[in-house]
Amino acid sequence: MSGAGDREGHVAIVGGGLAGITAALALQETGVRTTIYEARPRLGGATHSFERDGLTVDNGQHIFLKCCTAYRGLLERLDALDRVDVQDRFDVRVLTPDGPHGRLRRAKAPGPLHFMPALARYALLPPADRLRAVRASLALQRLDPADPSLDGIAMGRWLARHGQRPEARRALWELFVTAALNIGLDDAALGPAAMVCQTALLGRSDAADIGVASVPLGDLHGTVAAAKVERDGGRIHLGAKATAIEAGPKLVVNGAPVTADAVVVAVPHRQAAGLVPAEACPDRERWAGLGSSPIVNVHAVYDRPVMDVPFAAAVGSPVQWVFDRTAVSGLTGGQYLAVSVSAADDRIDTPTAELRREYLAELARLFPAARRARVTDFFVTRERHATFRQSPGSGALRPASATRLPWLFLAGAWTDTGWPDTMEGAVRSGLTAARLVRRHLRSSARNH
Repeated sequence: MSGAGDREGHVAIVGGGLAGITAALALQETGVRTTIYEARPRLGGATHSFERDGLTVDNGQHIFLKCCTAYRGLLERLDALDRVDVQDRFDVRVLTPDGPHGRLRRAKAPGPLHFMPALARYALLPPADRLRAVRASLALQRLDPADPSLDGIAMGRWLARHGQRPEARRALWELFVTAALNIGLDDAALGPAAMVCQTALLGRSDAADIGVASVPLGDLHGTVAAAKVERDGGRIHLGAKATAIEAGPKLVVNGAPVTADAVVVAVPHRQAAGLVPAEACPDRERWAGLGSSPIVNVHAVYDRPVMDVPFAAAVGSPVQWVFDRTAVSGLTGGQYLAVSVSAADDRIDTPTAELRREYLAELARLFPAARRARVTDFFVTRERHATFRQSPGSGALRPASATRLPWLFLAGAWTDTGWPDTMEGAVRSGLTAARLVRRHLRSSARNH
């Protein structure tokens, strides 16, 4: 074990996702030695890539916004800001099957005025609904997302009370809330939904500008991150499954004891509940109430280009958001589109053949050029536990990073970060855990 005389200390981190990577890098910057124990054969957690017939495929489409300052800070730590593309100005084309299209593009004006011109011209809403949307936005801005009472209210019910008809909810609010929280409006808790809307849409004028990785996530969050951790003096053990945490502190990994000065548990809540000792978190059984919400990603490769924008949203279609993955995947001819389907409870177990019939037909309705193109490949990736279920009451179940054991800490987007279950939330949790670990190590050094 690293003794009290070891000024810098040694921290064991269970889990090599974004939370664990961030905690390791933040600690190493202050001279603390870290070791990441990851059960999988790679880093990156819920964001990873795989090879398929010469293509590099991300398991799902992950985006970030300019307001995601912690995640952008992680990219800076990784010296990887040149490996993402960020919009100069929020601009989303909104498609409908065989009907009119809309566009939401922010103006060059201070927030929250920057979205008012876009709403005023939004062709998918009649003028009366546009006005009601402005009024609801102003009411939403007055809420305090940290107010515990909002955790018990559904976003859909609140919108209905504020004059948002079903058409407006489908054509506007679902575009952002369902994608951000991975849950339908009627099931989404008002607190995190309000936080997303206030921060991204009603805050700084550039807050919602969309960023996407220009390299595979397996490179960005796996290879690049691993190289940085090791270059800064950290160690990484892959295929290393932690099965117990004991006093000492001591971690049992692959049946062998590992000692450290502190432990950070940065795994999903289901695994954490079985790993964290009861004396550290007596209410750990309640974490099961967070549940999970799935995402299905539909991948279609065409023999020619069919979409002329990097990404688009859709209304009135099972296609929610669709992204051009051609360049990132390494495809040299044709076009590769990935459809991201959030809150996919009704499709997570649907056979691939049925999804193929449904989504190829829908893509042909949205993109006329697809009707003349040949599909060269089609496949589906499923993330059954993509996020926890951010429904009313879930906020009260999210634990803080500190536990009742002074040397044991929690990290992960499911903890109480103040953000939804996103890459930004994961990174913020890692930073919080690192800060608390440093405080514990300083206190231990003083006492010895």
